[in-house]
Amino acid sequence: MIRVVGLVAKYEEPKAAEMASWLVPWLKEKGRRVLVESGMSRVGGRSCSKKEMARKADLIVVLGGDGTLLSIARLVERPSVPILGVNLGGLGFITEVAVDELESVLAKTLAGNFTVEKRMTLEIQVHSKRRKAKKFRVLNDAVITKGARARIIDLETHIGKEYLCTYRADGLIISTPTGSTAYSLAAGGPILYPSLGAIVLTPICPHTLTNRPIVVSSKATIRVSLRSSGGTVFLSPDGQQGVLLNNDDVVEVRDYRIPISLVKAPSRSYFEILRNKLKWGER
Repeated sequence: MIRVVGLVAKYEEPKAAEMASWLVPWLKEKGRRVLVESGMSRVGGRSCSKKEMARKADLIVVLGGDGTLLSIARLVERPSVPILGVNLGGLGFITEVAVDELESVLAKTLAGNFTVEKRMTLEIQVHSKRRKAKKFRVLNDAVITKGARARIIDLETHIGKEYLCTYRADGLIISTPTGSTAYSLAAGGPILYPSLGAIVLTPICPHTLTNRPIVVSSKATIRVSLRSSGGTVFLSPDGQQGVLLNNDDVVEVRDYRIPISLVKAPSRSYFEILRNKLKWGER
């Protein structure tokens, strides 16, 4: 039973603020409590942090783009909580519900008439001799990349206990199937069906033509050790603020084992989204 609805939006955008202003009273008329982000009580609802919203909401509605959805998805630790993403005009692969169908889709969702797609998330740990280990959760990807003026970097990579290779490249993208249509795709990686249990490793501008993207099982643990000194190298989890990496730091990636649940738009399939948004198959 959906009693509490969390609302996440890019409130600085007029379209999102306008939608939120009618959506909050609409939800209250349906007998639902509404939680909004701290500082946004002007649109109605009870103000709280995203962490509190992730703990207390029975449904989370996101008004914005994929980045807005990523900001809340990684905080949701309950797979039973559906996330309904509404695309406000960008490419929007994971915010797939259109503005003009929001009211009907949301009404059906509140009535329990909806389907979800489980999407895997990744746990990212950074191990360093210089500081405490850092831990992140991502829905799209973890990107290791050199700074603007840094030289090409060496990334020694193991899959489980087996040595894979040492990438000589501008960086490496470690992606979920959901993230396979994001940065990984732009770097030449494959598109994976979003509900697959797999992880993609895509080098960024590799120094040799023999370094190509590879897909491994979601059961694998991936360890990437930085073997370069003298340059600036960052880890960026889901586009969050970068973490500076030092020589010999290790980035460890594995399945987080708690998926998130995205409400599926009833009118479209994933392949239709590919055709419409990527012009897949057109000549």
